[in-house]
Amino acid sequence: MICGHKSIDTTIGYKAVYPAETIESHRAFIARRRASRPSEEYRTPTEEEWDAFLAHFEKRKVSIGTCARAFGTPCIHEHACVRCSLLRPDPAQQARLAEIRDNLIARIAEAEREGWLGEVEGLQVSLAGAQEKLAQIDRRSQPHTATDLGIPSLRSRP
Repeated sequence: MICGHKSIDTTIGYKAVYPAETIESHRAFIARRRASRPSEEYRTPTEEEWDAFLAHFEKRKVSIGTCARAFGTPCIHEHACVRCSLLRPDPAQQARLAEIRDNLIARIAEAEREGWLGEVEGLQVSLAGAQEKLAQIDRRSQPHTATDLGIPSLRSRP
């Protein structure tokens, strides 16, 4: 009744999670996972494997942001990062992204004038990507505001 529910059954799903309980649940999950997987997956990596792993993170840094590709996966976009949903744009590169967007608009106009329809299509994909990257930067720079949910009130019983 205090929570505004008609039935106590609604509150059965409520449960407070405490840090110690969360840690123990995670440890139990890891133990179950390790028991179900081949033990060689948990060996100490070789120097070469470790170097390759660390090098991956250096390769994730690109001129307009950071690539979020998983370790060991190739770039399926052939490093056309402005098109890639895995690029996390760097807010410091906003002006550069705006220049890229403006250049793409000019190149689309030129391609349309010249009748290069295949070129127009590819450039439009890149333009949509550049605009989305700029929008991501804008969304991240906006302050997060709280949503006012109001104050619950008790319903009168019939």
